[in-house]
Amino acid sequence: MTTPSYVPYLPERIQGLASIAMNLWWSWHPESRSLFRTVDPHLWTTTHNPIEVLHRVPPQRLDACAADPAFLLHYDALMIQFAELERREHTWFAQQHQGFGDRPVAFFCAEFGLHKSLPVYSGGLGVLAGDFCKAASDLGLPFVAVGLLYVKGYFDQRLRPDGWQEATDDTVNRAAAPMVQMLGKDDNPSLVTVHCGGREVHVGAWRVMVGRVPVYLLDTDLWSNHPDDRELSGKLYSAQPELRLKQEWILGVGGVRVLRALGLDPVVWHANEGHAAFMYIERLRELVAGGTPYEDAVRQVRAHSVFTTHTPVPAGHDMFPLHEVKRIAGTMGDGPGVSLEQIVQFGHAPIESNGDFHMTVCAMRLSQRINGVAARHGVESRRLWRDLWRDREINQVPIRHVTNGVHLGTWMMPQVRTLLAESLGRTWEDRLEEPNFWAGVLTLDPAALWAVHEHLKHLLHRYVREEARLRWRDQWKDPAKLAVAGTLLSPNVFTIGFARRFATYKRADLLFRDPERLRRLLVNHRRPVQIVFAGKAHPADDPGKAVLQRVYNAAQDPRFEGRIAFLEDYELDLARRLVSGVDLWLNVPRIPMEACGTSGMKAALNGVPQLSTLDGWWAEGYNGTNGWAVPLAGPEQDVDQHDADHLFSLLEEQVVPRFYERNAAGLPIAWIQTMKQALRTAGECFTARRMLQDYVRDYYVPAAAGPGPDDDPPTA
Repeated sequence: MTTPSYVPYLPERIQGLASIAMNLWWSWHPESRSLFRTVDPHLWTTTHNPIEVLHRVPPQRLDACAADPAFLLHYDALMIQFAELERREHTWFAQQHQGFGDRPVAFFCAEFGLHKSLPVYSGGLGVLAGDFCKAASDLGLPFVAVGLLYVKGYFDQRLRPDGWQEATDDTVNRAAAPMVQMLGKDDNPSLVTVHCGGREVHVGAWRVMVGRVPVYLLDTDLWSNHPDDRELSGKLYSAQPELRLKQEWILGVGGVRVLRALGLDPVVWHANEGHAAFMYIERLRELVAGGTPYEDAVRQVRAHSVFTTHTPVPAGHDMFPLHEVKRIAGTMGDGPGVSLEQIVQFGHAPIESNGDFHMTVCAMRLSQRINGVAARHGVESRRLWRDLWRDREINQVPIRHVTNGVHLGTWMMPQVRTLLAESLGRTWEDRLEEPNFWAGVLTLDPAALWAVHEHLKHLLHRYVREEARLRWRDQWKDPAKLAVAGTLLSPNVFTIGFARRFATYKRADLLFRDPERLRRLLVNHRRPVQIVFAGKAHPADDPGKAVLQRVYNAAQDPRFEGRIAFLEDYELDLARRLVSGVDLWLNVPRIPMEACGTSGMKAALNGVPQLSTLDGWWAEGYNGTNGWAVPLAGPEQDVDQHDADHLFSLLEEQVVPRFYERNAAGLPIAWIQTMKQALRTAGECFTARRMLQDYVRDYYVPAAAGPGPDDDPPTA
């Protein structure tokens, strides 16, 4: 084994550390993180990145590790676990679906939230895609993912003194990210070319290993490309429609061609949201160019395709002018394959689209299996898209649902996992499929669970103070920033967390409809309450920025006595701290705008209950014992006012009193029981493991079987 170029020095005895560092498997295995922490505790605490630890640690410290019997015992045990990634025969998928074969499922998505060293995600869609990959690895599913390497990432959030959000580039540091560049002939980084807008664009790829799963991030920032084309993989979700269209063309067409160049032949093709719809067009072109009659080719593409829609919000569905799509597609319609007219016809929407090419409609026309991401979202999706199946009743529209789940290993904090190991047995994570396994959570010792929660809460507050200190040292000059950043918060006060994308329908400012009532809730001297906010508004969403600004300015309002905080630059690491370190998770979207809302699942996996409107997953997850729900408004009521009034009433009359009601030992027994029920619900029903098992059974296995009866194609 040779030392990789990114590590200046690594003793031969422990060179396996390099392989582990280059596989994000370490990010959800506590033993791996513990080992890298042992190498250099300070470097680990400041980076949480094993590549940076190995790059920056002094050589003499590595020599000491290689000679330390205790370190080597830990290292050797970890290398045995890591080697298990090469084997699939003992995995859930291999044991349950032996006839599937080795051809992989190809999963296309515009963003992937895998680790903070790879800022190529903006929010829930990307984090869900990352959890998809991790669960596929755990289950042993043959799986390959395709996305784009956004060199400038999404954006770093900076707030002006008046609270208005500004964006700065969040550039990917390739040297500190676990990526390997794939090379073609003569070590050329260009793997394929794609005609795009009048030029041939060279496309390369970087591989990120996520356990057993390779994720290929496409890259056009190559010397062989025109300077304008090098920017195609520059920034996530560009506000420029033409650039965004080109990015989606590269993702779909280039992604298929890169997989072919790498010798991969997927049996199932899954587009996670409409951004990847051109993947279906390229596969159709391949088949027709290879001699398959057009109608048969359409049938084959549909049979092997899965499409997941993630939002009922119109702004979440990309539409592009037809003439722009034709210009970008260019020569694809010149040779054998599909014509430009056939291409644009797939994106024709019989709903309001101004005649534009609709990416979601294209994906639905070329996928036989379509799903929403929660039971309620499935109902809403059938209502939204019923015009594509004009001859069917709404309940016969062939859009089903698979409720999202979150990756347990990523989102359940190690302290909670340790508690479960102590209470349910050391091998509890191998018994997740046992009937009634999660009922065992209800037997957890209340004092032990509360001690873990209080520890995580103190860790959050310590992190908040340290981040504020660093920003004060490096950036801030206004003392008011320290109050906004949460330095006045107390770990002894009931803490509500609200963190997500700032869009108007998510209503982060719902409690601010009645500032005086909010003030009384927060500054109650017997039962005080504090709220921690975090999240980004889309750079082009000024109404969302205005909501954020309102929350930010309230955090500076002396009437609230420092009981409101806004934490800047929300990302994966902060998200993990928040969902585990607050007492209550708040989610109040305007129904039915929230497709799923997985942040509440992440909180529940750490025993943090949720208070939410009955939208997304909470419409099926709430059972009366595991949190609280805002009741549905009547048809004639002002929804925002109704929901605000009931939200206040729930907090004042049920939630806050339950938290502060203590027994003689100082334990909030009734609250802890709600925590247990929340944890049980999340573990039993809302993990990515369960989600992937649903996809395998109901979508991937049937799609892998190939063409069969297909009576569900949308009308033209």
